[in-house]
Order: sequence, then structure tokens, then C-alpha cells
Amino acid sequence: MADAGGADQLANLHLDEATGEKVSKSELKKRQKQRQLEEKKKEKAAAAPSKPKPEKLASAEEEESQLTPNQYYEIRCRQIQKLRQTKAPNPYPHKFKVTTDLRDFLKQYESIKTGEHLKDVEVRVGGRIYTKRASGTKLVFYDIRAEGVKVQVMCQAQEAAGEVPFEQQHEHLRRGDIIGIIGYPGRTAPRNRPEGELSIFAREIILLTPCLHQIPSEHYGFKDQEQRYRQRYLDLIMNDHVRNVFITRSKMITYIRRFFDERDFVEVETPMMNAIAGGATAKPFITHHNDLDMNLFMRVAPELYLKMLVVGGLERVYELGRLFRNEGIDLTHNPEFTTCEFYMAYADVYDVMNITEDLVSGLVKHVTGGYQTTFHTQTGEEYHVNWEKPWKRIDMIEALEKACGEKFPPGEELHTSATNDFLKRMLKKMNAECTPPQTNARMLDKLVGEFIEETCINPTFITGHPQMMSPLAKYHRDRPGMCERFEAFVCKKEIVNAYTELNDPFDQRLRFEEQARQKDQGDDEAQMIDENFCTSLEFGLPPTGGWGMGIDRLVMFLTDHYTIKEVLAFPFMKEEQNQGKDKKLAAEVVGVKPVVEEGIPHK
Repeated sequence: MADAGGADQLANLHLDEATGEKVSKSELKKRQKQRQLEEKKKEKAAAAPSKPKPEKLASAEEEESQLTPNQYYEIRCRQIQKLRQTKAPNPYPHKFKVTTDLRDFLKQYESIKTGEHLKDVEVRVGGRIYTKRASGTKLVFYDIRAEGVKVQVMCQAQEAAGEVPFEQQHEHLRRGDIIGIIGYPGRTAPRNRPEGELSIFAREIILLTPCLHQIPSEHYGFKDQEQRYRQRYLDLIMNDHVRNVFITRSKMITYIRRFFDERDFVEVETPMMNAIAGGATAKPFITHHNDLDMNLFMRVAPELYLKMLVVGGLERVYELGRLFRNEGIDLTHNPEFTTCEFYMAYADVYDVMNITEDLVSGLVKHVTGGYQTTFHTQTGEEYHVNWEKPWKRIDMIEALEKACGEKFPPGEELHTSATNDFLKRMLKKMNAECTPPQTNARMLDKLVGEFIEETCINPTFITGHPQMMSPLAKYHRDRPGMCERFEAFVCKKEIVNAYTELNDPFDQRLRFEEQARQKDQGDDEAQMIDENFCTSLEFGLPPTGGWGMGIDRLVMFLTDHYTIKEVLAFPFMKEEQNQGKDKKLAAEVVGVKPVVEEGIPHK
């Protein structure tokens, strides 16, 4: 009977095709009805227009990032002009007291643990905003930079203090603005990583100076070479390595001054405008003095004045300053550049050579921490330079004879017309070209440049120059026709030029007259006769060693830059075409009228 009952129950079950189960008739109907209802809901939902997802509201900064630079500039100018009028807040306050150097902050509080806050310590720092990140309306992060370092600033509404409400403190701030921060040190406690970031937890943020322009993003940076040179301020804002170059340059100049000061030298200043362009073989710039109605030359070298000071009894003098030469612009030449020259009574070229090794080797060690540096050329060649003394020494004529495979005329004949013909033949033989005028000095200099200087990677002294190449150097004590002079080369470029100075007024007159003859032949760089200097020699210049070094070129080698423009804060640039024609100044954008000022004459 039990088996018969079970068979009847199975017979009353129905197959649910959706699941493959056998269920009672009532259960099957229930399931089918439920499925029909779900199907209708799906059809209805499919037919109904889809509801748009609520979009996240873009911040003002995100919207402004879509603007063109000109649009951003004009909108920003109007925003700041409104603040200037309302003073809520004043966008250009007079003073913000800074008590903490950001570099010291990072060192002093680096040991703070994650989540630790030093609320009792007040820090007041100033810096420029590089990034701004908002998380809702109650939390804002900034990355600021000052003195070459970066720190995060965390701003929370519950920490806000001061007269200005939290939202108003931050709504006007943009990337590039200079701000003052009052807060305390601490380290964040992020959820997604074990260690937090050392930060300033701000109680108050004060706008000190707004940036009216849209600064480049940190992702793309500011890399256009020409614009970097023209807008060096923006280059320094965006590129830390540029800042480091000028800091290194300053350290080098400070070291050089200290080196000479410690050796009892006197730093002096000599005129930059001269009636005669003397002291170097170079083409000068000409300017005009209106009141005296006379042309003057911007100095090409301070040499003659410095030697006149030695005549007067200042036996050790040096000058660091600018020179001006109206010559070509290339990777290693700028129309104005910085040199250091010194003159030392009772010294000769050999003493000066030793001083050069001491100064430059010590300078490299001071700046880099060692004697080995690396330099890359424009073509990608890599030079490994060892600045440690002693340096290699090469005799000019001996090296040229070896390179050309022929004996050169003796020193006392190097100024003759026969030697002129010989040098022309050497240029042709060696496939070297010297532009006119083809004077003996210029042709020799060309051969030296092609076949000796090109071998000088490590610091090298080239010595044994002919007298006719060196109108201010003393004749060699042992070799007729030659003079006591050296040039120091590094990475194939000259960095130092030095002599035993010519102190014989009779000989000096003849040398100047030879230079005048070369000038008549068409050599614009030949020196003029300086009568005042010749007269000073007649009063007696003691035996003297003289020296000059190019600062810019040395900075290039120690900072690994192949172009001089990278080591000059504001290198000479060609005038831009259409410069400023369409550019409006901030005052013009917002219609600020100029204020009439009374001129005060110079007293």
C-alpha cells in the first residue's frame, strides 16, 4: 500500500522546464506567474528612457584647465582685479612673517611617525603652489615649493583658524600662486599605504601673490629651449636642475674670491667704457657719450688697467666681472661673459701655472666632492675629466711639427712673409681653412685649434707661443721669437690664458705698432695703441705674472652643459618677431588707468 501511494504522488508531479525539477501543479503555476511578472518588468525597464547617472561636479580648477592660456589669463586678471577692489582678501599684502625655512623643516621633522601631529609647534612658511587637490569642500591638499624643496600642505575645515572662513581661504588659490601657511608639523596616516607623508597641517592659508598665468603642468613640464632662455623666471619655477646650476655658479665664484682673498690679493673694479679697446685681441662694442659727444668702447678686457694698478703699488690685484666682445654667438660664446683676471708682482708664468692648478683643482673638489667629472658634448660624446694636478703640458710648435710632419721656421722668423707662405702651404696640406685676413698669427691659431686643442680632454697647458701671437706677453728667456705664455684647455676648450707680463716699455711700443699694422691689413680684432698704458710702463711695472679665466665655460664643464646659454641667467637672444603686438598686460585687460607721476631729475 505504501508503494502504491508513492507512485500516485509521483504521477501528480509536473516538470519545471526552467529548472529541470518536478513539482506540484500549484507550485509550477506559482513559478510561471512569477517569471511572467519579472519578464514584464524587464520589458518595461527596457522601454523606459535610461536615467542619467549623476555626474560629479567639476571643480573650478578642472574647468579652467580646459581654457586656452589667453582665456585663463584674462579670467584670472579679472578675478584678481575684483580682489584688489574688495580687499577680501587683499591679493598683494605687504608682509607675511616667515619663521621656518622649508629645508630646515624637512630635516627637523623627518623622524615624525605616521599619524603623529605636533599641534603645539607653530610653523610659518611661504612657498609657491605646484599642485592643488580637493577632496570635497572640507579637505584640500597643496604641494608647495620653496628654496628648492617640496612639502605637502594638508588643509582641513575643522582645523581652520583666522578671520577668513575655510572655503574663502581656498577658493581663489591656483597653481603658481605664492602663499603663506600657518600650521603645525605632522605625518599623514593614509589607509592605502603603511607610511604617511611629512606635511604641514594648515590652520590658515594666506594668498601673498597670485600668479596670473597658467603655469605648465608637472607632467609635460617646461622644456622648449628657446622659451626657457627667454622666460628664465618660469624655467626656474618649473625646473629644479636649472636652479642648481646657478647655485653651483655662485659657489664657484665665492670660492674663487676666497682663494685670492686668502692669498692677500685686493679685489678691484676697473672701467667698463674705454676710449681705447685694449687688453685683448677682440672686436669691441661701440657706445656713445652724449654730453662729451664721443664714442666709447665697452671693455674687451680689464688687463691694462689692472697692470697700471700694479705699477701704482697694488702688487696683487684681481677682478671678477663682465666683458663685452662683438663677435659670433655659438655654443661657447656670448657677447657678454664673465671672467676673472689677476696680476701678481714678482711672479712669472711658471708661478701662475702652479696657482692655476691649485685654484681649479681645489675648486672642482669643493663643488663636486672629488676630482673626476663627466661632460657630454652636443653630439653625445662623453668625456671623463680628471682635474687633479699636475696637468699635462704641451709645447705648441713641437706639437704642430709632429702633427704636420714638417719642421717649422725658427721662432725669430715666425713673423716674416716667408713664414706666411709656409703657413698657407701647411693649411692646404692639412686641409684646414683660415678665413681672411690670413696673418701669421691667425693661421697659426687655426692650426693649433685643429690639431692640438682637439686632443685636450683632461686639463692641459699649451705653452711656447710665438711673440707675434701675444702682444702683451714677455719674450721667452731662452727661446728667441717665443714668449712666456700658456693657455689651459679642458674638453677641447680654452679656460685660462696667462703670461709673464711684458714690462719693457720699449718692447711694448713695438708690439702695439705690429698690432696696428695687422689692423691696417683688415684684422678688426687687433689691438690699438694705448698711450696711457705705455706711459705707465715707463714708471716701472715690476716683473709680474698675469692670468685670466672664463667663469662661464668652467661652469659649463662642472654642471655638464654643452651650451653657454644654460649657465647664463639671461643669455643674449635674438629679438622675437611680432613680440608683444597682441599681448595685453594685466592692467590693460581690466582697464586700470595709469597714474601720473612727476619725474625727479637725477642728482
